[in-house]
Amino acid sequence: MTQKKNIKNIPLDQLAVEFSEMGLEGYRARQVRQWLYQKDAGDFSDMTNISKVFREKLDEVYEIPRFKKLIEQTSNDGTKKFLFEMGDGNKIESVWIPAENRRTLCVSTQVGCGMACDFCLTGELGLKRNLSVYEIVEQIAAVKRALPEDESITNLVFMGMGEPLANPKSLYPALNILLDPECFNFSRHHVTVSTSGLAPEIEKFGDKTPVKLAISLNATTDEVRDVVMPINKKYNIERLLEACKNMKLHKRNAITFEYVMLHGVNDTLDDAKRLVRILSKLKAKVNLLPFNEYPESPYKRPDDEWVHKFQKILLNAGYIAVVRKSRGRDILGACGQLATHEKALVGEAKSFKTERFKIAV
Repeated sequence: MTQKKNIKNIPLDQLAVEFSEMGLEGYRARQVRQWLYQKDAGDFSDMTNISKVFREKLDEVYEIPRFKKLIEQTSNDGTKKFLFEMGDGNKIESVWIPAENRRTLCVSTQVGCGMACDFCLTGELGLKRNLSVYEIVEQIAAVKRALPEDESITNLVFMGMGEPLANPKSLYPALNILLDPECFNFSRHHVTVSTSGLAPEIEKFGDKTPVKLAISLNATTDEVRDVVMPINKKYNIERLLEACKNMKLHKRNAITFEYVMLHGVNDTLDDAKRLVRILSKLKAKVNLLPFNEYPESPYKRPDDEWVHKFQKILLNAGYIAVVRKSRGRDILGACGQLATHEKALVGEAKSFKTERFKIAV
């Protein structure tokens, strides 16, 4: 028996061609896609405005897969972390974060991550593989199914497991589906993709999608960034800033620079002053993220008073500088804490080598 094809991994234009080759009207591909994404149909029999004969033909060739939800954890602050199992047994995590005026879903783009940022628990898993278009988009659909009827998803941040710009073949088609009015209909202003600093991909970003970009900077000197973010050895701060200047910036967009504050490493007031100089020629804003500690981490979180001193220097220089409140820390759902549930709980993630962090700052 021929294995059925995952219909959610087939681009719209290709699906139209396949329909035509099956003797079906190619224009129905858009109609079927509306059922898949807008109405979240789980079976072809649900597509009631399509003929029974057509539905039967579709069912012979295609399947409509769904993620298996293994675990759903709820934080004391209302944040929910989901562990999903995919068809090959690999697992990924997605985090839903409710706030006063938004409901944000943090989306993964890879199984694990190959960037090996030294403050990030996810990086300790290493990279297993890229996610497909279906596996990226299905996170949104699966979380929507799991939420109560009176809850929703208003914003998307691609800040979960993995480096999004290392998976462009799946990232951009997935974004197109999420922005499409006939599918999920998210506003481009409510979608943000984060990167650790893949300079060549940053330069292409604005030509590929109109959504917002966030860059994890996390240091103001190459000496420090080489240690905390190994990608800096390939694309240093100067190269990163050059890429930002070369990137097409869409109307009303600014580049967000994420800055994880590691006490005694990158949070000096001199760092704040250097950050002002580094960003001086860019349309930029800054998110300050006091480090989210986790078991065996050698880094410490700066106290709130020190964070506000750092922030004040940026504010006085005219930057929008927001201190992001950590959410879901008690369930390892905060920024930099995502790892597969089993490893996070039983401590199978590799131990950090603290001697690497004895750097001069």
